[in-house]
Amino acid sequence: MAETLKERKDIDPKDLWDLTPIYASDEAWEKAFAETADLAERFAEYPGTLGQSPERLREFYDLMYNAFDTMNTLNGYAFQRKTEDNRQDAAQSMYSRSYTRFVQLYSAVSFVEPEILALPDEKIEAYLKAECLAPYLHILENTIRTREHTLTAPEEAILASLSEVTGSFGDIAEMLTDADFTFDAIPDPEKEGETIELTESNYILLQRNQNRAIREAAFRSYYKTYKGHNNTFGAMYATQVKSDAVHAKLRKYPSSVAWSLSSNNIPVSVYDSLVETIHEFMPLMYRYVALRKKMLGLDELHYYDVYAPLVKDVNKTYTYEEAKALLLEAVAPLGEDYVNTVKKGLADRWVDVYPNVGKSGGAYSIGTRKDHPNILMNFNGTLDDVSTLCHEMGHSMHTYLTHQKQPVQYDDYALFIAEVASTVNENLLVETLLKKTDDRDMKLFLLNEYMEGFKGTIFRQTMFAEFEKICHDRIDAGEALSSTALNDIYRDLIKQYFGPDLVIDDEVAYEWSRIPHFYRSFYVYQYATGYSSAVALSEAILNGGAPAVKRYLEFLSLGDSVYCLDALKHGGVDLSTPEPIRMAMKKFEKILDMAEALVNE
Repeated sequence: MAETLKERKDIDPKDLWDLTPIYASDEAWEKAFAETADLAERFAEYPGTLGQSPERLREFYDLMYNAFDTMNTLNGYAFQRKTEDNRQDAAQSMYSRSYTRFVQLYSAVSFVEPEILALPDEKIEAYLKAECLAPYLHILENTIRTREHTLTAPEEAILASLSEVTGSFGDIAEMLTDADFTFDAIPDPEKEGETIELTESNYILLQRNQNRAIREAAFRSYYKTYKGHNNTFGAMYATQVKSDAVHAKLRKYPSSVAWSLSSNNIPVSVYDSLVETIHEFMPLMYRYVALRKKMLGLDELHYYDVYAPLVKDVNKTYTYEEAKALLLEAVAPLGEDYVNTVKKGLADRWVDVYPNVGKSGGAYSIGTRKDHPNILMNFNGTLDDVSTLCHEMGHSMHTYLTHQKQPVQYDDYALFIAEVASTVNENLLVETLLKKTDDRDMKLFLLNEYMEGFKGTIFRQTMFAEFEKICHDRIDAGEALSSTALNDIYRDLIKQYFGPDLVIDDEVAYEWSRIPHFYRSFYVYQYATGYSSAVALSEAILNGGAPAVKRYLEFLSLGDSVYCLDALKHGGVDLSTPEPIRMAMKKFEKILDMAEALVNE
């Protein structure tokens, strides 16, 4: 909350994270790093030998996962040292060297899955029953699960060698937008004769400006540039989709989406159910759009109005001490043990609190097995900062509990569930704040923030997911995918998801081309399923008492020891049915009811 950015040395040590439990000093790190000089070479004797006996495979697994544990610790410490002040040459070097060694380790053990999958059926059956491999049974089963979709070793090598080419379309799109794009400056309606620069990085900020003329001018200028490159984006994305289709066909999957979801063992029915269930609840989104139109006092709601603030910013600020108190109050429903661990984390300097010169922006949580997770923040006292503390502590507690309960081979968790614990904490915070205020504006502000989460993370990401599915289905069916077809698909989805109260400007059709996640195929649906799961879990925690809390905490400790869907099911969320999505939509309806009632008072 300081007016000027401080140097790191001038910040109170109690507000800096403590990395000494990982390594006592950079010199201690260097000594540990030097001991890994031959780490990759230690695996040279194993290729071609994993079929000798279950004991040989167990020996390899033990060595490999301990090596990854060592490198995770080295790399994690170096990354944290780098991001606390990116000007440090020594920390940059530490991170670069540890990352290179990590890559060398991955290369050294890359033979393991093809070699296991090449074993005869009878040997695989014997390995699955071997007592010495019991600690790695889930890993072995997961490897074998993809056997029918794995190619021969030479074929796999060819595909691997092409991965840099087939995975380059997103990089090309990013280079085009970030390096080559220029946008026309827009008039500043508040300063006659002056203009506002428009860039890729400030576009969304301008779309959130309270001045509608600024929002519209930015919208028109921004998409004028994208329209001018529409054919280029169309060719890039169509080629990305074709590449996915070729990979799926080569690996004998029935569709591109089935190939993509197989990595987490997610059935396509989960993806389809998400889209179908959200379609059922479209009228709720239409109500929110109508409420937005009413609150903004507009005769027509355009796409450049969908990010406009509905309530003037509540200019309440918080000290870090107040933020910590709110965090502890919010997570109180999770039980005494959870709260005490959070208290200990705050006292033991898990959090690097304030911005300083050279520090990375934003926030993240990172954990090593050697000690506890840590959180990087840039706390400035806003409500968003309080929410970020709760969010990142959710990640940290997920990591902490996983590390407490799981061996090294299962001490991580998949992206499919990575945002669940953080969103649960955010929801618990909003519920706490709503109970603590009688101020109408504050309540409307909180309710709108809540609804924006549903709009942006469930409805919008599901719309993106449906766009991807339509495009891939067309290519899988042998149809063409031109830029005009992409524009038409996207425009129709905007109409379908936003409803009759939104005026569809011509520029809307080009928005698909600015979404970088489309080059990471079938990724965005996880935001919607994760957010829905978090809503279902937070509602159960608040209303289901001790049994629901117990299930949730057990879910947080499962790590990679079971498949994602099974972990969520243990926690009380069964995504093989539409019920969690429906429960989230019913919660959205309650929030919408509350907001409408306040607006209509």
